[in-house]
Order: sequence, then C-alpha cells, then structure tokens
Amino acid sequence: MILNTGLRTDIPGFFSKWFYNRIDEGFVYVRSPYAKNQIYSYKLNPELIDCIIFCTKNPQPMFQSLEKIDKFNQFWQITINPYEKEIEPNVPPVDDVLESFKYLSDKLGKEKVSLRYDPIFINEEYSLESHIESFEYIANSEYTTEAVISFIDLYEKTIRNFPGVREVNKEERLKIGEEFARIGRENKLNIKTCVEGTELDKFGLDSSGCMTKEVVERTIGKNLNIPKQKARNGECYCLLNNDIGSYNTCNHGCLYCYANSNMKLVKRNLKLHNPNSPLLIGEIEENDNIREMNQKSFIDTDKSKQTKLI
Repeated sequence: MILNTGLRTDIPGFFSKWFYNRIDEGFVYVRSPYAKNQIYSYKLNPELIDCIIFCTKNPQPMFQSLEKIDKFNQFWQITINPYEKEIEPNVPPVDDVLESFKYLSDKLGKEKVSLRYDPIFINEEYSLESHIESFEYIANSEYTTEAVISFIDLYEKTIRNFPGVREVNKEERLKIGEEFARIGRENKLNIKTCVEGTELDKFGLDSSGCMTKEVVERTIGKNLNIPKQKARNGECYCLLNNDIGSYNTCNHGCLYCYANSNMKLVKRNLKLHNPNSPLLIGEIEENDNIREMNQKSFIDTDKSKQTKLI
C-alpha cells in the first residue's frame, strides 16, 4: 500500500515528533474526517507499506531522526513558493527550504524528491514576470528530476480567507506554460501540471500526474500491481488514499489553503495534539469504533525489476 502524510496537513513541518513516535510504536490511528467516531488503524510496517509520500513546505524538523524511516521507501514532494509572510505567515524563507530540499536530495537521491510550485496566483505584488523569475531561481536539476505546478483554485474557504484573489486567466496560464517549459528544458527538468487538464501540454509540460503509480514505481525501482481506480476530478489518477493527517491542523496559515477552514479552528485543534497519542489530534473516546485496515504490498514479486530512473 501507499501511505500519504500531506493531503490534510503538514506532518513533517509540525508533527515530526508524533510521527516518529508512531514509527516506534509500529501503528497509527486516523480519525475519519467524515464520521466523528470512526477510526482507522494502520500498521507502520515496511513489508506492507510500499512507499510513504511526504508533502511538506518544511521538511527540516524531520531531519533529526530520518534514520528511523530508512527501512521505508520514501517520496518527498516539497513546496517552495515565492510568497512572503502576508501570504504564507509561518512558512520558512525560500532559501531555508531550498537548503532542506538539497539535504534530502543528497541523502535520498534526486529521484526521490520533487519540487512543487503551487498554487500560482497573480496580483500587483506577484506578477506574471515575477513568477517566471522566481521559478527560474528555484528550479535546479542538480537536486531533482521534476517540478510540479498548479494554479490557484477558488474554493469557498479560499475566497473567504484570501479576499481579492482571482483566477489566473488563460493568457497568463499560457505564458507561464511557455516560460516554465523553457526553464525546464534549460535545467533538464520534467515540468508537470497538477489537475490542470492538457492545456499546457503543447509546450512540453506533462499532465500525466504527480503521484501516480508510474511515479511511485520510478521512485522505488519496482513494479506495482495496483487495482485500477477511478479518476478524481475526472482526470487525476494519483495515489491519494490512506492519508494519516487531519484537516484544520496546519499552522503554516497560508491564505490559499484548502485544508484549513480558519486559523481559529487550527489553534483550537493544536491544543488537543498529544505527540504520544496514536491519533494526530485528541485521544480515543468511549464511543469510537476502531477498524483495522486491510493492508498489503502492491509490489509485483514475480515481475519486479529495476525501473529506469529519469
């Protein structure tokens, strides 16, 4: 199975101690975001988990005990944006995250780390030209083989928390596609889009997905026998199940965040965090129903072979 850690919050950035405690204990509980008293139990066993996917804006807090997860296959997708504190209040400076990115690349191999530049929005402060300049500064093929980009989505909570934000129009998207493709060619980077359709494919961008079966196979160097799944949003085949995070817990405070309703709720939830609990937030309650998940490896043991890395 594939274990995700970053669709609902930033575990490396804020909950590394809790995560390593779960690794030591060998299991984790996850409260369903849709049924209050339903809890899912996962064994943290490298024989069952084919790859742990980390999505983070700040991997540095994980570095003190990385050896604890050496036995697991890992894929890190690290978001590095050009935005200042008025947009991303608690995200470390770009150069600090770049240093963390380089550290992970040197330690794990550049095929196991991916750059994410997302979401892209445009206003008076962050112009089309400034995005092109920023991406050129951040992109460096010495430390990764790919970069993923995406444009801002105007969810209701995003509009509420980020007044005045607007969608990136077609002319701007095409210009970014053309220029980012150029930067990719110059740096020998595969530039991918995330749920943006095929509009930018004509420039050489790759719309095949950023966490797909093929991406994980390339990362771990083995073939996976994963049951066919339906596309999310009609076009996304990324492996996004089995996430161990919780919504409304990410303290980065980004105005565009889809995973937080508001920061008051985040602060309230963080007070309930106990690094020694099997749950990310809170404790087991009397009426909780704990369901042990059916976990199995997807690695094709009969046909497993080294997959060519980019």
